[in-house]
Amino acid sequence: MKYIIILSILLLSYKSKACDKCANYDNANFAISSVEVHYDKNTASLIWEISVKGNAGETTPSPAGKLDGAPVLGYVFPTTLKPEDVGFGSTEGIVALALTSHPDFDDTPLWDENADANYDNDGIVWHPHWVVLTKNEQVDGGLAVKQFKKGDASVVLPPTNPGMPMYMDSPGFPVITNGNTIKVVVPMYRMNNKTEFNYDGVCAFMQVNTSNKEKPMLGVYKVYSVASGDLSLPYTVKQ
Repeated sequence: MKYIIILSILLLSYKSKACDKCANYDNANFAISSVEVHYDKNTASLIWEISVKGNAGETTPSPAGKLDGAPVLGYVFPTTLKPEDVGFGSTEGIVALALTSHPDFDDTPLWDENADANYDNDGIVWHPHWVVLTKNEQVDGGLAVKQFKKGDASVVLPPTNPGMPMYMDSPGFPVITNGNTIKVVVPMYRMNNKTEFNYDGVCAFMQVNTSNKEKPMLGVYKVYSVASGDLSLPYTVKQ
């Protein structure tokens, strides 16, 4: 049921009128040709990989100069995993692993991705997030990262979360871009040792909102490509 909801929502985004700036990134670098997750027994890790027709990770967002309206580009793996599998408390929504770039802010306070000894200046470097996505009709893509009220004691987040009132984690997994592929290495123990789940691949444009209370803090505004073509999450982990 979860991925059927995603399917019906995201397919609409191809026909919707997204923000003008979304068209700036509609190129071969976000045109998915294949997606794969495989279990590497030697390192006890899952290797998540998206291949595109162009050069993966080569295109990054043009900065907006402020947090409100900041663009975010992402290579995203929607899954059938449960929130509890990746450190969140029980909640409704779609668990996704998103590899993102956004030059206007840094949401990985524990990690120094560009290795310059400054931990708050590397948002543009491709990095991973676990997120929980929910339906949101206020944005053209129909989905947003699930939010909650600050101070809600019932909300459980992983200790590596960036401190935002959203179901988002900044786990610090290594992201590698090489030619037409972008991949991330996730240790098995960091996702409840799960190897049996379904997934898909999506390239999307997202945007931060801090001024309009009617819209989500981080919403999906445009989907550039879907690995399966219909977002049916048909793929399983290769053992």
